[in-house]
Amino acid sequence: MLKKLLSGLFGQGEASPSAAPEGEPVSYQGYWIVPQSEEVGGQYRVSGWIRKPRGEGEAMREQRFERSDVVPGREACDALMLSKAERLIDEQGDALFDEP
Repeated sequence: MLKKLLSGLFGQGEASPSAAPEGEPVSYQGYWIVPQSEEVGGQYRVSGWIRKPRGEGEAMREQRFERSDVVPGREACDALMLSKAERLIDEQGDALFDEP
């Protein structure tokens, strides 16, 4: 039990967000929203990617999208991720790809 507690505190044994399977991409105003809900303790954390194609033959721009929200089901989590990502795109547009 102590080992499980310590591994939880230090992130060992937890699946990383990149290990979660990506959902079906959704097109929104020239962006691609890709849900990648991370399972955490039987619930799902709102996370994924916002991507936007550049020019022909250039790499796609992308921004990781993670929130602290957790939802009991994957479908509900993906739907919440889509609505939050759409709002972020509406508010920030291409500025969300700017370096901090």
